[in-house]
Amino acid sequence: MDIQPTILVIDDEPDNFDVVETLLDGENYQLHYAPSGQQALSRLDNFQPDLILLDVMMPDLDGMEVCKQIKANSQWQAVPIIMVTALTAKEDLARCLGTGADDFISKPVNGVELRARVHSMLRIKQQYDSLQLLLKLREDMVNMIVHDLRNPLASIVLGAEILKFPGLSAQQQQGKIEQILLAGQQLQSLIDSLLLMAKLESGKMVLNYSPVDLCALCRSALTDVEAIAAQKRIILISELPEPGGMIEIDALIFRRVLDNLFTNAIKFSPSNSQVTLRAEYLPAGGAKLQVGDSGKGISEELRNIIFEKYEVGTRMPEVSQIGLGLAFCKMAVEAHCGTINIENNHAKGSIFTVII
Repeated sequence: MDIQPTILVIDDEPDNFDVVETLLDGENYQLHYAPSGQQALSRLDNFQPDLILLDVMMPDLDGMEVCKQIKANSQWQAVPIIMVTALTAKEDLARCLGTGADDFISKPVNGVELRARVHSMLRIKQQYDSLQLLLKLREDMVNMIVHDLRNPLASIVLGAEILKFPGLSAQQQQGKIEQILLAGQQLQSLIDSLLLMAKLESGKMVLNYSPVDLCALCRSALTDVEAIAAQKRIILISELPEPGGMIEIDALIFRRVLDNLFTNAIKFSPSNSQVTLRAEYLPAGGAKLQVGDSGKGISEELRNIIFEKYEVGTRMPEVSQIGLGLAFCKMAVEAHCGTINIENNHAKGSIFTVII
């Protein structure tokens, strides 16, 4: 259901509100009325309309002063204002626009003109809101990316600094080298996902199909996450088909899908639990893969958005979450004309199922 745009009519004459209401009848707008400029300003603290129709000639606080005060407030200034005026002199109309009004309409109000100007201003407001949302989304994305890049970078720098210490045993040196390598792999994985997602989304990525041994692909992916799983004492369990079976996929892209699903499963599973991988060939061709975890699970509501960019499931302060991994999986699987979905992993956790 579409959200009804809200319009605040500010006019000291109730009859004028009735006229506006009649002229806009059937336009699917939600109209609100304020009989004075002061009441309107008080209401804006708790209610922000999509558009304001503001009468110029009002006692006490006239429309021009109301418009000035609205446009001077950073919280309100994005709301478009159409001045409704009986004034006709060009100087008066210029004063209306000079106070910050976005448009004006003359009395007596013409229905066709009113509807056209309201529609135009609401379209501009919608575009503005969309732009603000995009800018906020971009800011959040940059913050998340920087946060996720800083963690492995800090680990690399710290490990390298410790390697400078004299007297480290061979075992200690080896441990720090492995820490640096693991952090480097995490960085590479994140950057690769970002680059591949950008290409997929722009339509510039051409999939390079080739016959791939499903069993070998899965074993390779499992091997690469063994170190990460071991850090959390998570057991990796696999049920794979016999080697030698082939599926036609882009091996690089699909391997990234498995990497992201494994990383996600390990990240949200508690220590001393398990992550499972099941893979099988389908009778009609293609394959089915399932990655199950023992985490907190994902609510029914979140399942509808979990594959969207920058969305995450249960937010956990101790877990780095960029909100791109599952979005990449969805884009990559659908590029293969496949499907990906999520269901409960009884008795606890989630199962991601990919069919290609």
